[in-house]
Amino acid sequence: MSGTATILYFAALRERIGRGSETVPLTADVSTVGDLLAERRRQDETLEDVFAQPGRVRVAVNRVLGDLSTPVHAGDEVAFFPPMTGG
Repeated sequence: MSGTATILYFAALRERIGRGSETVPLTADVSTVGDLLAERRRQDETLEDVFAQPGRVRVAVNRVLGDLSTPVHAGDEVAFFPPMTGG
């Protein structure tokens, strides 16, 4: 795969990472959110720590809730945010 994806970080994740967004290249190894996250964790030590338990983080691709198996394509917007509580 080639092209880029935009990654958005919200709430406490944004605070811990120190940025709200980034545009990243998509390599041939990236076909899902899980692949994208694994690659970013290898490239950025801060993300390795923040996403040590990726199952505890929510994800949306193009503003639709997904999970680590959701496909990622060039031009997609991938958002990560902490679990939400309702009330």
